[in-house]
Amino acid sequence: MTTWHTRPTEPNAADAPWGIGIDVGGTKIAAGVVDLRHGHVFSRIRLPTAPERGGLPVLDDVVAVAVRLKADAQEHGGRIASIGIGVAEIVDPSENIVTGNRIVWPGLPVRERLSRIAPARIDSDVRSAALAEARFGAGRPYATFAYVTIGTGISYTLVSDGRPVPGARGAALVLASGPVAAVCPACGYHHLSVLEEIASGPALADSYARATHQHVAGAESVLAAAAAGDPAATELVESAADALGNAVGFLINVIDPAALVIGGGLGLAGGLFWDRLVASTRAHIWNPAARDLPIIPATLGSDAGLIGAALAGEA
Repeated sequence: MTTWHTRPTEPNAADAPWGIGIDVGGTKIAAGVVDLRHGHVFSRIRLPTAPERGGLPVLDDVVAVAVRLKADAQEHGGRIASIGIGVAEIVDPSENIVTGNRIVWPGLPVRERLSRIAPARIDSDVRSAALAEARFGAGRPYATFAYVTIGTGISYTLVSDGRPVPGARGAALVLASGPVAAVCPACGYHHLSVLEEIASGPALADSYARATHQHVAGAESVLAAAAAGDPAATELVESAADALGNAVGFLINVIDPAALVIGGGLGLAGGLFWDRLVASTRAHIWNPAARDLPIIPATLGSDAGLIGAALAGEA
């Protein structure tokens, strides 16, 4: 179901450049009209992604959203300068969508169709959110920071001088999707585990359902159960946060940022998950001088992805 909110524009807001930002995640599409000068979001649309339908229906939805937002902006006296798309896939520096793990867009004319509405650009969703936090949010005070998002998936980006670093192939974002091999010293069994299957929001909900034989709507229910003292939920939340902190600590060891900003639905949940994640991250940072780096929650919340997408569209 689409939800729509329009807030009154500020004085002279129409004089500022406006962009459309569309954050295409594995679960939902979040879009809005953004004042590119101040990061204010004037109009919003939310709707399910439903990626199981295939890439083309998702693209049709995104195009329809862009058309609707452009019309809304014009009704408010604004002019759309650009469209930016942040998608939950790997996008290379030439804006080719390389992977189709959830959003099956490789080979589809995504940029071409959106460019009929306004000049359009595409990037990976984690870099879009990090760009917003660098410009208007928690990353503003830092020349370099690592941004980690924890939700339906888990990914990261390094931000340097206000810009996310994509890497040579656009893949400098993979944090928890690749398998990690472990060998049992007692029996020699080789075990492959994927962190995203342990510490992401859907994984947490699935693990709790298996452990308790109870259906849960999502990770929020598991976190609530842990907060209420449920031992199964508490164990799962603690083990997920501990495992993720191991990976994030290793990330800090490798890229040595000035700060760590954490976003995403699960990343901003607070409580036990946040406390264990921060403690585990610090415990796995090797350099004593780096263990007290600022670890701070993202401040733009669920708007970070669409604001950053709009900013990327302007670039």
